[in-house]
Amino acid sequence: MSLTVLSDDDIRNICESLTGAETEVLADQMRSALREYSTGTQNFEAGLIHQPERTVVQSNATNATTLFMPSINADGHAVKESTIANTRPTSCDAIRGNPAPGQPTLKPTGSVTVFSPQGAPTGFLHAKTLTAFRTALASSCLLTKRQHVRTLTVFGSGLQAYWHVRLALQLRGDKVKQVYVINRQFSDSAQAILQKFYAVPAEIREREGWADARFSVLTPSYGEYERLTKEYVRAADVIYCCTPSHEPLFDPAILTNTNGRRKGRLIVAIGSYKPEMREIPRELLEQAVRGTHGSGGIHFHKHATEGGVVVVDTLDGALKEAGEIIEAGIQPNQMVELGELVMIRKAAQEEDSIASSTPSSADISSDLDKLDLTSGSSAMSSIYGRNSTEAALERRGSGGNGEGSSADAGRGWMSPKRSGSYTSLFSKKHKRRSSSQGSDRTKQQQQQQNEPDHLARWLTSGNVIYKSVGLGLMDLVVGTELVRLAKEKGIGHHIADFS
Repeated sequence: MSLTVLSDDDIRNICESLTGAETEVLADQMRSALREYSTGTQNFEAGLIHQPERTVVQSNATNATTLFMPSINADGHAVKESTIANTRPTSCDAIRGNPAPGQPTLKPTGSVTVFSPQGAPTGFLHAKTLTAFRTALASSCLLTKRQHVRTLTVFGSGLQAYWHVRLALQLRGDKVKQVYVINRQFSDSAQAILQKFYAVPAEIREREGWADARFSVLTPSYGEYERLTKEYVRAADVIYCCTPSHEPLFDPAILTNTNGRRKGRLIVAIGSYKPEMREIPRELLEQAVRGTHGSGGIHFHKHATEGGVVVVDTLDGALKEAGEIIEAGIQPNQMVELGELVMIRKAAQEEDSIASSTPSSADISSDLDKLDLTSGSSAMSSIYGRNSTEAALERRGSGGNGEGSSADAGRGWMSPKRSGSYTSLFSKKHKRRSSSQGSDRTKQQQQQQNEPDHLARWLTSGNVIYKSVGLGLMDLVVGTELVRLAKEKGIGHHIADFS
């Protein structure tokens, strides 16, 4: 078996040259892995998929933190090593990244080693661009659902900022008209990020639909920085937070007051990775988990839909490493993993594909059965509301029928129990055919079935906050595919018969 060695330049060349079809293959693989991770189908004993906690070591000599992130799935396994310079929580106006006084300057660095299922190394990859690309690829699972993506506002100007915007342009470029980059200090990366977008060949910009999109960079050197920051945040349909900040990046009142709540936004926060770090204001998270669905309260002002939860890539990781989540006191039942939402979408697509046939509905709902939508402690019941899931359970005529796996118990969130019917989860076009519902539905159930789906409204046009701290599983999925593409395109260094 050969070993493929890919430098950062190799990986950047592959990612920059991806076609829409190739990106979609990667996105499908990412969605599938996240779905398996989040819905309880991971089985450590069978060795199908496993994502253990990362190991963290710190060097007193260099004041750097090194992370080791192993993962495994049916296609193989991988170990990522990433070294990051520790930061000084001093000035809240500057991007961190400086070592303590007297310590050497360190730039983030790392690698990903990919192995076959039998254990032979198949790839050794530089982690710089790979990390930024795979993080943005996961975030795009939410972006593709959004109704409005006309204006993108991104905090930061590094690789994470670039790739989040770059994939947004590739996937939704025909809708994007304005990109605002806000950097809290004037830097080389702030100067270079626009050049990267303009360097994309004109034919690719035309093909992806963003040839006429406008780009601008804002730094504190501009006299109206504070006013324009508020304007750019308020105007945004999508906000990307991509900085290692120790303080919130913007005033929460911009989005929590009456005017700020009139418009729904997707807010993606991926820059903070330690308990003392934070990018999103606490007040914004508190507003998100309060929600409005099923509260019965009277609202005097029109505002965007709230889901009542915060979306995370990994529940365990967010509880331990996401400073915003920890500071705001967000509980496990106020979070939902991205893989759960991906699973709902997959089930909806499957139902669409069989709308004209009559297979057993159990085949479609098998994944949904792994979620306890009726439990008051489940974050999913916050999205759907308990009434709708309880009524669906009555239609189904079944209750919990099993215990959670050992992996689920270890993660401490929800065990896979047979839930209510999935008919209450989708918009009108996803409703189950009446022939499978029986003839004794109550008037209340019929009304529930005709209501617009809260989940769909929230994900497409509501306020959605996604907090990611990263998963080694993401590196495994993308790293494996990059090795395949490198061989196919003749990129990188390939060592034949490596053992």
